[in-house]
Amino acid sequence: MSDIVILGIETSCDETGIGIVKNGREVLANIISSSSDIQKQFGGIVPEVAARKQLEFILPTLDMAIKSSGLSYGDIDAISVSYGPGLEGSLLVGLIAAKTLSFLLKKPLIGVNHLEGHIFSTFSTYLDLTPPFLSLLISGGHTMLVLVKDYGVYDVLGDTLDDAVGEAFDKVAKLLGLGYPGGPIIDKMAKKGNPEAIRFPRANTGKDSLDFSFSGLKTAVRVFMEKEGKNHKIEDIVASFQEAVIDAIIVRVRRAIEKTKETKLVLGGGVSANSRLRKRLKSLSRDMGFELYLPPLNMCTDNGAMIGIVGYYYFKKGIFSDLSLDVKSSLSL
Repeated sequence: MSDIVILGIETSCDETGIGIVKNGREVLANIISSSSDIQKQFGGIVPEVAARKQLEFILPTLDMAIKSSGLSYGDIDAISVSYGPGLEGSLLVGLIAAKTLSFLLKKPLIGVNHLEGHIFSTFSTYLDLTPPFLSLLISGGHTMLVLVKDYGVYDVLGDTLDDAVGEAFDKVAKLLGLGYPGGPIIDKMAKKGNPEAIRFPRANTGKDSLDFSFSGLKTAVRVFMEKEGKNHKIEDIVASFQEAVIDAIIVRVRRAIEKTKETKLVLGGGVSANSRLRKRLKSLSRDMGFELYLPPLNMCTDNGAMIGIVGYYYFKKGIFSDLSLDVKSSLSL
């Protein structure tokens, strides 16, 4: 059987990701160009700035990926691209590039849900991992528990009711004047603090609920800072906030494992890089007896390789898109 090489394009937000993947597992190239340093000046993502930078980065990043892979355009079997969810302007840049390559190279076009990319981002590391499994997808825009029954077949068990976990990290970091992006800053600072110093609330979304809610926690931090913030070390505040977030996640993961009886938990998304969460999930996996699959840090962020991985499995199923494919900024799983 001949090898299948998929080129993946990911431009859903402020990262321009081009990945080249062989047989759905072997990453030949994974180049990411980001405008995050520019976005820091604004304290968050400015969609217009992100889209302009996508336009600036897309061709140089594509060239770097091809050179890094050691292949030529003729070696590519299909072009996969994330068409949602995300920022419409940013998505359009990647989709136009993908359509152009598909047309010029006469190669199939494969539309991929950005969320699928995060779900399968571990496949480059765990070569024997296959569905079914339980996925914990945690990023700036999403916090979900998904039962992955097969490639392209999903059952969303729990979703965020308000702020996603990454959004909560960013908003609290901004509230505390720590900068952007909030997740890595809080993760680093929390290591110097006491996670039990302050008891922030853990949202109760229902006795058996697998849904998430973090907006109340964000408000609780703001109120605390107004009343008592000056009396506590910032490291303790940050560590206590982070622990409240992770406690909420751990409770729902435990419920989901008990409900589904799944023996595999797969992590994905930007917040899956959080060191404290990884430590707590490792402990939970030992206690409950399930296998934990953690993506390498370079696969946690938005990247083209994860889109290429998903594209391979759609290629194998013969599921392709045509040139009428359009972006869907609020695409669901």
